Amino acid sequence: MNWDRMEGQWKQHRGKAVHHWGKLMSDDLAAIAGKYEQFVGRLQERYGIAKEEADQQINDFKKTIVQLKKSNRQLIQLQKSLHSKHRANGKPVRTRSPLRKTL
Repeated sequence: MNWDRMEGQWKQHRGKAVHHWGKLMSDDLAAIAGKYEQFVGRLQERYGIAKEEADQQINDFKKTIVQLKKSNRQLIQLQKSLHSKHRANGKPVRTRSPLRKTL
């Protein structure tokens, strides 16, 4: 995932970033608005780390987001598959609220 896509989906990823970096507040992340250089600068400021370390942390965060999206898609597919099997067997399908696509 390139940073342009992250920036475009920033509002969706902001909550995960707050959870990931506890010293960054939601207001900080709202002000950053997904701008990479501002994000790096804010991490350096809050955590007292070098630019290279901030870059690495952001890259790791992007990888986590991609993995979460992939896992979410797999869970949704599994849920659909199980739902279809139950329906094909004539069993009543008891559903709970569907998994949300939050990523």
